[in-house]
Formats: sequence, C-alpha cells, structure tokens
Amino acid sequence: MTTTIERIQSPSARPPAPSRESPQRSGRPGRAADTALRTLAPAAALAVLVLVWHLAAGRESMSAAVLPSPARVITAGWDDRVALLDATGATLRITLLGLAGAVLIALLTATVLSFVAPLRLMLLPLLIGAQSVPIIVLAPLFVIWFGFDSGPKIAIVAIVSMLPMTISTLQGLLAADPEAIALLRSMGASRWKIYLRLRVPTALPHFITGLRIMSSFIVVSAIFSEYVGARTGLGIYMQTQKNVFRTDLVFAAVIVSIAIGLTLFALTYLLEALAMPWERRRKAAQR
Repeated sequence: MTTTIERIQSPSARPPAPSRESPQRSGRPGRAADTALRTLAPAAALAVLVLVWHLAAGRESMSAAVLPSPARVITAGWDDRVALLDATGATLRITLLGLAGAVLIALLTATVLSFVAPLRLMLLPLLIGAQSVPIIVLAPLFVIWFGFDSGPKIAIVAIVSMLPMTISTLQGLLAADPEAIALLRSMGASRWKIYLRLRVPTALPHFITGLRIMSSFIVVSAIFSEYVGARTGLGIYMQTQKNVFRTDLVFAAVIVSIAIGLTLFALTYLLEALAMPWERRRKAAQR
C-alpha cells in the first residue's frame, strides 16, 4: 500500500530522477564548492558587519557608553561570564520548555482542525486574531492569574509562538493528494490510517518550515516574558546593565540571545535531515 501511495503522491514526495548533468557538475567538486559558498557567504557578511561596527565605535565623537567596540563587548562579557551564564541558563530553560509546549499545542491543534472542518472554520480566525494581542499585555495578566513561577512564562512563550507552526502544519495536513486519499478509502483505510500514512508524511516539510520560523523569534518571546515577574534571565540581565549604563554588557547579552536563536535555527536542518532524508536528496538534485 505504501509503495502505491508513494507513486501517486505529489512530485515533491517522489524520489529524484537520475541526474543528466555532467559528472563534473554533479560530482564532489560541485558539492564542495556549494558547501563552501554556503559557509563563506554568511561569514563574509558577518565580517563586514563587525568591521562597520568597529569603525563606527572607533570614531572620536562616539562614546563607549553609547556604542562599545566589538572587542570591548567580548572582553566585558568574558569578565562577567558567571552572571551572563546564569542568565543564559534561565532564558534557555524558558525557551526550550516554551518551544516544546508550542510544538505540542500546535500539533494537537492542527490535527484536531484537520479532522473537524466546522471547528476549523470557527477557531482559525480566532487563533489568528489572538496572535495580534501584544505579549506585553499578556504577560501581566498571566502573572496576576498564575503567579510568578516559571509556568506562566513558559505558557506565554508557547502561546505566542505556536501560530506559525499551527498554520503551516494544518496546511500540510490538508495538502495531501486527493487521488491518494480516494485510493486509500477504496482500499478500506480509516481516517486515522489516512492521517498517519498520507497526511503526516505530506505535512512534514510544512512542519519543519513552521518550526524554522518559530525558532527565529521564540528567544525574543522568552526574553519579553521575563520582564514581568522574573528574577533572572537575559531580559533581566539586560535591563539591569542598562540601568547602570553598561552598554557593553547589554550588547554581550544580545549576542548570546542571537547565538541561541541561530543554534535553534540550525538544529531545524538537522531535524529535517533525520526526519526527511529524501528531501535533502531532492534539493541536491535541483541544484
């Protein structure tokens, strides 16, 4: 059954056709050059950005309290590494637990909405509207309702971050090939079997895309959630250092938060390679 379904699924799910390119173009030298380009291009952009930052901070009219140099930021961050690591650990904990909660809520919501069309019509506009509520408004309400523990902050991060994954996963679940669905039904498959054997594999690329989008701003959500009721974390650390005019340490905390976001973003590619090895081969064949 699985083989038959794979044959009639969308072209994106089919195994790539044998490449007709020349061996020189599709061989290892081509892949090595492509990998080098993908690595060097961001590194070059980062080097240019740091150089511009260094030149701007080095101007005589520029005070270090306004714009510290990259070297000063790195030195100050290293000197205060103990406090910075404590704050990073607290924010990372909220981020990862909020991410897990957002993924769980998004998958459950998308699954239920894909099974019940009337519920989808009723709730989807409300979910989109709920995302328009600013987090700075939600945070005090959650503290009033649930207290100052980590639970309200994790809930805020999960609720604010779940919509992109919910929408993308739902779109993937509904994008299954109608002919494949009809074939499975003619073979006596139940809705649950169609969900597991057809809709879930079809939705995997959409799920990864939603996870990738969510990973880019979930750290920001975690930092915002700390501004109400938290005792430690990168948000609290930045606020404290700003109050004593330690701009260099504020920049150091910003760099750490960027590093966390980039790491989460990169991990989505690892997850994609593990969950969908055929997708990597398809992308390589299209290059």
